[in-house]
Amino acid sequence: MLFWILVAVLTAAVAIALLLPLMRAAAPLPSAHSHDVEVYRDQLEELARDREAGLISQEDAELARAEIGRRLIAANAADEPVREGLPKRVASNRLAQLVILLCLPAIGLGLYLTTGSPGVPAQPLAARLANPGDDVNILIAKAENHLAVNPEDGAGWDLLAPIYMRNGRVDDAVAAYDRAIRLLGGSAARLGGYAEALIVQSGGVVTADAQNALRKALALDPDDPRSEFYLALGLKQEGKHADALAAFRKLAGTSPADAPWLPVVNQHIAELSRSASGEGDALPPGDPTSGDVAAAQEMSPGDRQAMIRGMVDSLAARLKEDPANFEGWVRLIRSYLVLDQREKAANALRDGLKAFPAAGEEGRQLLALGRELGIEASGEEQ
Repeated sequence: MLFWILVAVLTAAVAIALLLPLMRAAAPLPSAHSHDVEVYRDQLEELARDREAGLISQEDAELARAEIGRRLIAANAADEPVREGLPKRVASNRLAQLVILLCLPAIGLGLYLTTGSPGVPAQPLAARLANPGDDVNILIAKAENHLAVNPEDGAGWDLLAPIYMRNGRVDDAVAAYDRAIRLLGGSAARLGGYAEALIVQSGGVVTADAQNALRKALALDPDDPRSEFYLALGLKQEGKHADALAAFRKLAGTSPADAPWLPVVNQHIAELSRSASGEGDALPPGDPTSGDVAAAQEMSPGDRQAMIRGMVDSLAARLKEDPANFEGWVRLIRSYLVLDQREKAANALRDGLKAFPAAGEEGRQLLALGRELGIEASGEEQ
């Protein structure tokens, strides 16, 4: 209803702007002969007064009246075309005004019905955030303005958080998930998303806060694969390889055969199995240990950031030597985004696609990750 009111107001404003010149044009402009007619009429009145006062003889008055009358007739004849043209101009203006009043709204309505979408229902904030289309930045800005005025709108924070994640705004995603959880309470999806954002924020380290959120999510949904995966990864990072292997095997056993996370899970199982059988150091050196995780919690933000950068550089160096590490490429791409190094993330995606071409399952997952995070690898392998 508000939309149609605004359309009506705008149409009326345009119509008035077009009608004003036409209304002014309808008033006749005085011609050169109009003044002469008035002068001659005044002369006739003055001549009558002089005759009554005896200032002029009857004969002279008749002669003067005849001459003034002749001139008056001539002036009226010269002014007649102007008076005849006035009704035509008035009629033309009236027609133009009628066209504006009737055709302008009709044309505007016809164009809207042809090119617009009058049948589409109004979309509230939640619907627009859930389907941002190509104007995601505009919708994010609108949502942020809405939430600035309505900070207690938990549904708005809940929908905005994953959009922040898809656009690489990890810190904002963490804050939005935290706000949504406090306002709406925890759900498996909400707590899992919050934990994942915390893990990405810490450069791939499954922190204590992330583990706590994951356990709560798993308690609400025992079949949540994301929570199971990250909890198993946390066990691996803490050096609890036997527990991590059991957790990964449990996840693999309950996952569908075409689950997109299954290749990564199987890779962890293979690494942990080789480590358990004593076939060398199957786990990539430099992964954060339980001590690293504990130390990260006690660090200042600057020191923690320096630690993350060191871990990311170490991971990048290992992947140059051994590029056949799918999970490593995923972690490296996400880590570069956490550090706001989008160009390096795009380069990592390109290098990862060289090791895992797009024709394979891992390559398709890398491409999907790039689309999710809004990055493209220049010259990526197709």
